[in-house]
Amino acid sequence: MDVAALFKKGVEKQLLDVDDYIFKPERIDMVVDEGKLDCALNSDGSVNIFYSKNGITDVRAAARKHPFTDFDTELHHGIYDDVIEDLVDGVNEILNSRSKYFHRNKVMPRTADLGSANVITEADRS
Repeated sequence: MDVAALFKKGVEKQLLDVDDYIFKPERIDMVVDEGKLDCALNSDGSVNIFYSKNGITDVRAAARKHPFTDFDTELHHGIYDDVIEDLVDGVNEILNSRSKYFHRNKVMPRTADLGSANVITEADRS
């Protein structure tokens, strides 16, 4: 039995337990495929990635993959590219879909607002 290796594994496990650390929140914004991409590192070590395009917004959460690497460095090395690609594809899929119930070319008439109701005065009656 190798006591040194067992001790080393125990120390490594404690060092890699992300739940014990508090991270400095960071946010990186950029434009991707004509939409706004916001990547946020939270103080608990989780990563949230927001993508907005043409009024549609979606968000995905990711686990921190390399907790001792700068968040900016992780992004530049493509650590979260798979999550970002899924997010962009999901928003684009929504934008390219059409509802069978709601159509922009059919506009329902609006009812009169209560504040703009026609008030009939005595002068109007005669």
